[in-house]
Amino acid sequence: MAAALWRETLIDGSIFREWIVNVGRRAALPRMAHLLIEVHERLEAIGRTRGGEFSLPITQIDLGDCLGLSVVHTNRTLQALRGERLVETDRSGFNLLDQERLKELAGFDRTYLHLTPSG
Repeated sequence: MAAALWRETLIDGSIFREWIVNVGRRAALPRMAHLLIEVHERLEAIGRTRGGEFSLPITQIDLGDCLGLSVVHTNRTLQALRGERLVETDRSGFNLLDQERLKELAGFDRTYLHLTPSG
């Protein structure tokens, strides 16, 4: 039990460090791409995606709060991702049209999520 709790603590620390970098060092476009890819990866791990589509009923206000962006900047960033044909959105979800380009834009490396069990 102690080993499982320690592993969970280490995973939380890893995710925390990645988000410090995300909010502190990345520009708005890579920051948004990183969030969308991370959410997709986590939901995919539990079988809650359909290809690049996933449900995330979130307002632009809340999305901006998550990313440390103003609502206006959040809106412009989403428009830029849509304009590049990387993302489609609707009221309750997202469709990641080109996950590889999004990962490249975000500098995303999924290892920090520790989604595969270790031995």
